[in-house]
Amino acid sequence: MRGKVYLVGAGPGDSELLTVKALRLLQGAEAVLHDDLVSLEVLKLISPTAQILNVGKRCGKKRILQGEINGLMVALAKSGLGVVRLKGGDPLIFGRAGEEIEFLRRNRIPFEIVPGVTSALGAAAAAQIPLTHRRASDAVVFLTAHRASRSRTGEPCASEKCGADWSKLAASGATLVIYMPGPDYSDVALRLTSAGVSPETPCVVVSRATTQYQKVERATVWDLPRMPRVASPTLLVVGEVVRLANPAAVVDGLAIPEIEFRDKGLPARLGKMFPRSPWPPRAAKEWIA
Repeated sequence: MRGKVYLVGAGPGDSELLTVKALRLLQGAEAVLHDDLVSLEVLKLISPTAQILNVGKRCGKKRILQGEINGLMVALAKSGLGVVRLKGGDPLIFGRAGEEIEFLRRNRIPFEIVPGVTSALGAAAAAQIPLTHRRASDAVVFLTAHRASRSRTGEPCASEKCGADWSKLAASGATLVIYMPGPDYSDVALRLTSAGVSPETPCVVVSRATTQYQKVERATVWDLPRMPRVASPTLLVVGEVVRLANPAAVVDGLAIPEIEFRDKGLPARLGKMFPRSPWPPRAAKEWIA
């Protein structure tokens, strides 16, 4: 581990969602550079002898510039330390890992990437939303409402052109998971409707997913501007699959059909094998091979 940098995903907040490898690296790390979004639960797992530095950049407030973080990783690794660059969620999704990888390669620093549970999956699990559903959405798109200050060419950027084309994404019918929607949901709602998303489309904001402070607020795109503000970090999920987040809802066209067994004797045999389980399960008609 000495003289090497590990780009490690800390997951969405719940320390039990860390990978076994991430936990091992944290317990053996000599230096840890972590983001603001890494939960206290996870930080408590770091080796007590490690040098720990918060290098978070959040809500426009920067303790340290990205270039300084890059320089720190290289300097610590060149001094012979095992360095963990700890990022919330997964390091490869909206985590600036690409810039850090490029810098480490340029300086010939060995590195390894350890994936984590990205916040989108943590939030969906927290709200019990299937991000894809064979009757509602066959694709999911991760995007961010945060606009870069500069375009890919390095020019100052103050227009929509610096971000993804939301109209193409909306037309695909995919579930949209919007990272960093910001405190002004009016702006996101306007961008969604301008892109062709119906105002009646259900959506949900998940705050501090998978932690003890988790909060889930449901609405439609039309109601987004009037949704109560919740603590960051937040994620916004938009799409028909959000209707399934409400266990009391009966969603037309999305219900699981009732099971009809081709082997007519199978339910009876299963009933004998599992006498405490209700057979057959409730549902509308569908053949199971």
